[in-house]
Amino acid sequence: MARKVEDKNRKLFTEAKRYLVGGVNSPVRSFNSVGSEPLVIQRARAARLYDYNGRSYVDYVLSWGSAILGHAQPQVIKSIKQSLDSGLSFGTTNAAEVQLAKEIVKA
Repeated sequence: MARKVEDKNRKLFTEAKRYLVGGVNSPVRSFNSVGSEPLVIQRARAARLYDYNGRSYVDYVLSWGSAILGHAQPQVIKSIKQSLDSGLSFGTTNAAEVQLAKEIVKA
C-alpha cells in the first residue's frame, strides 16, 4: 500500500488562515475568489520559487519588481551583508538614501 505524502503547503496554509486574513499577508493574493489555494513558498533562488513540497516554479512576478535581479542574487546579498553592519533603517537622512535618490533622478 502506497504511503500518502504529507502536503506541507496545505498544512502551512491551513495554519496561516488562523492568523492572517484569507491566509495570506496581502489581500491582492487572497485566493478566495480564484477557487484554489495560493502557492506557499519556502525559498527562492534566481528566477525560481520552491514550495514546501519540493516543487519548483518560474517566478514571473519577482516580488512585484523588488527582486528584478532574481532572488538571492550573490552581489545583492553581498551588498546587503555589508550594509547591515551600519544598521537597517535610521528614519533620518543618510548617505545611502541620498545616493539612491541621485540614481533615481539620473534614471
